[in-house]
Amino acid sequence: MKRSRLAQMAMAATAVLGLVVAGCGDTDPPGGEQADLKVLAMDASQVQTLKKLTKEHFTAETGITVDYTLLPENEARERMNREFATQAGNYDVASLSAYEVPIYADNGWLAPLDSYVEADEDFDQGDVFPNLVASLTGEDGKVYAEPFYGEGSFLMYRKDLFRKDGLVMPPNPTWKQVADLAARVDGTDGASGICLRGLPGWGQNLAPINTVVNTFGGAWYDMDWNARLNSPEFKKAVAFYVDLLRSHGQPGADRMGVLEILDRFVEGKCAMMYDATSLASSIEADGSSVKGKVGYVPAPHDRTGKAGWLWTWAWGVQKASDDKDAAWEFISWASSKEYQEQVGQEMGWTSAPAGNRKSLYANPEYQQAAGAWYRQEYTAATDSADPKSPGVGPRPYTGIGFLGIPEFAVLGTAVSQQIASAIAGQQSVDTALDKAQDLAQAAAAKYRGK
Repeated sequence: MKRSRLAQMAMAATAVLGLVVAGCGDTDPPGGEQADLKVLAMDASQVQTLKKLTKEHFTAETGITVDYTLLPENEARERMNREFATQAGNYDVASLSAYEVPIYADNGWLAPLDSYVEADEDFDQGDVFPNLVASLTGEDGKVYAEPFYGEGSFLMYRKDLFRKDGLVMPPNPTWKQVADLAARVDGTDGASGICLRGLPGWGQNLAPINTVVNTFGGAWYDMDWNARLNSPEFKKAVAFYVDLLRSHGQPGADRMGVLEILDRFVEGKCAMMYDATSLASSIEADGSSVKGKVGYVPAPHDRTGKAGWLWTWAWGVQKASDDKDAAWEFISWASSKEYQEQVGQEMGWTSAPAGNRKSLYANPEYQQAAGAWYRQEYTAATDSADPKSPGVGPRPYTGIGFLGIPEFAVLGTAVSQQIASAIAGQQSVDTALDKAQDLAQAAAAKYRGK
């Protein structure tokens, strides 16, 4: 596939998602022209902390000044797609996800980092979780990004409500057990039995739904790229998820994404929640009504022994950058053990970006601060489903909560909208997946016969 075609796909994806930022041209320069390094990132709490510490630590040590452009996730993705597709060179470094990195690398939009990693002994690449390194490695075997933080998924549950109802959470629950528990605990102290993402979006409801599909034996495509969204296994998985939400989930589920269900859980309105391991620090933060009341167990499974997802936000260098050496200096600091130590000492250990390095989980200070969840967080980060084979049987694509193909940004969002409509009761799961089947079959037409 030619670069121009991939660039069109990237831009088309953001247009379909409705993410184009009005008034932003393809070559809009970020502010702060005097800065040595320009960084584009999602406006997350972890990045806000990084920005606060940059001048005192990174700039003071290296002399390199940094200008950050921080945008909401959807806007950041749109800006990254345009910036990297056109190789405009307005940004040196960007926070990219496990979905974008392989696609951008294959298209020649990222600079490989191997020579920098090999020359930088202090960075200690061997300390980075191997599964994250694999997810940020291109087909040519080169590393194209380094993880800022990573996450898996697990099941969070209210120990106090379970005790009140005489319920016991299995140490490695199946989805059937979770559904049974949700039915029994639903309504206790006014809490919903379980909270799950229902909001449309390939990074919203499809992230958990895909893990259910995988463990129920479903797949989006067979090895010949024939769509399988109306197969019995896929339908069973989606019907299970939709029925669980409609029967024992939060009200208005089709309008609730990760932030909304996190708010409900922190407010004590959910007895269980299946979502990202990175949410634990918010759940156990001061001010949370459920702090100290929550238990954590692995992602529920069905036909597979493991489930859950694997995700990371990572730093990549635009190939068009004029200062790749300074860009590496920034990445080497922002993804380092040293930076985690700085955050832990100055902001508190639960604020340290987690899920990316083995050493953090061996640190007694982190173990103490994150005692309620760090063991399950570590397991989710190191022993989750295999991105290359996350379900039952072979498939022609990689990825757990997503498909590692350029078309997925558009396709996944369109399919997620059909499923959200079923969650809202506007159509049946069968109808939603019959429509989704047609979308998926058309999206992969060019792969068939190769």
